Amino acid sequence: MNGITQFVRKSGLALVAGLLLLAGSPTQAQDAVAGKKIFEGNCAACHSLEADVVGPALKDVHKRRGNEWLVQFIKNSQAMVAAGDKDAVAIFEKFNKIPMTAFEGSLSDADINNIIAYITEASEAPSAVVAEVPAAPVAPGAQPTAAASDVAFMDLPPLVFFIIALTALVLVLVLALIYMLARLLVPMMGDSLYDEDFRESWAGRLIFLFRGDLALMTGKAKDVVHSNHDFDGIQEYDNDLPPWWKTMFYVTIVFAVGYMLHFHVLKTGALQAQEYEMEMEQAALFAALHADDPNAVTNYTVLTDQAALEAGKTIYGQNCAACHGPEGQGTVGPNLTDEYWLHGGDVNDVFKTVKYGVPSKGMVPWQGKLTKDQLLEVSSYILSLQGSNPANPKEPQGEKQ
Repeated sequence: MNGITQFVRKSGLALVAGLLLLAGSPTQAQDAVAGKKIFEGNCAACHSLEADVVGPALKDVHKRRGNEWLVQFIKNSQAMVAAGDKDAVAIFEKFNKIPMTAFEGSLSDADINNIIAYITEASEAPSAVVAEVPAAPVAPGAQPTAAASDVAFMDLPPLVFFIIALTALVLVLVLALIYMLARLLVPMMGDSLYDEDFRESWAGRLIFLFRGDLALMTGKAKDVVHSNHDFDGIQEYDNDLPPWWKTMFYVTIVFAVGYMLHFHVLKTGALQAQEYEMEMEQAALFAALHADDPNAVTNYTVLTDQAALEAGKTIYGQNCAACHGPEGQGTVGPNLTDEYWLHGGDVNDVFKTVKYGVPSKGMVPWQGKLTKDQLLEVSSYILSLQGSNPANPKEPQGEKQ
């Protein structure tokens, strides 16, 4: 009888434990689901699981820090920094001393624990495998699209190396020939080498250039005083200009003639206006092929209908309020309600700032996360905040517009 009783007791305990385990899994999953919503509404603007953004990457943060530490840090990170917490100070210093928004009062302990549950579950999930996309085959006769500047010097065709080597060899042979002729002719000329007429000739100056006389380059001082050029005892010599200077002057004359024939007579070259038009056409083609070009010209107009502004307000509250304040007064990010702008106050400027972000200043890009319509709605809502005069606004930043 005692054996039966013990068996029943053990079976009952096992049944209760099994029920508790079965009940615990859905609860944890529900916490993670709720935590994901809270994370996306409050944390995703500054944090990612895989990469550092405004703040650090959060993957496996539950392994690096205890839950108690994470709860306190999420509540008020600056209080921990002020208290001298080593880990909190290190994070604050590493990420450009950008203060994290304090969620004490806006999030309960249960909400914060749900966020940690979501981060834990997302960290332990297997990473998505990115399939390699095979390169598109090049059609027969089509030119590759790689820029010429992408070709390394060692990857140039053998013919190019042959031409370079041949040119260098010819230059060396010419210099060697000139040197040998000078060594042969100089002894044969004897004293006639020093005749004034020969030394003034181009050949003579070239020979003496090899012997260290720079008259070919600098000219020869005549020390002839100009007549009637005496000013307070200062006299002017009638010396020639240096030959190198005159040579450069003659070269510019030849270049000017060739320039005029090439651009204005034969018209085989494009003038600045034509080059500008061609570059604009190329830029238009580039913009058409690359929809995410940050330099592409946009001509959006501010949305004013109430439905669009309400949609923009919702997007702002979910994604922007954490850094700019719920009323746009500015916290980590700048004040959006005054007339001062860091990157332009036109709707197109705001649209591009939201879309491409300013990573160097901690502003994350929202392209890929928000559609074009959503970007325009939130940009229009931001502009509608101007002049709203919220409480405790951040000081003006940028230029007045």
